Amino acid sequence: MKILVRNLARTVTEAELLTLFQQYGTVESCTLVMDAETGKSKGFAFVEMPHGREAVKAIKGLNTLRLHGQGIRVKQAEEKPQA
Repeated sequence: MKILVRNLARTVTEAELLTLFQQYGTVESCTLVMDAETGKSKGFAFVEMPHGREAVKAIKGLNTLRLHGQGIRVKQAEEKPQA
């Protein structure tokens, strides 16, 4: 399941996110979205977890968690419709 993590402080690292989500199960990938021009975080990330049950627990457990002073938003990512 692909998970969207929003409202991240610009100081949060991929390693920190990976550690948070691994508490709930297997993480296939963790990608912090970076600005191509500045090289800085855009404040959101995508996490892939192969097991739906673990992903749902991670979403419920981490949504609104305060990380680096900000309440993060965690939800299932919506697939973009094919053009």
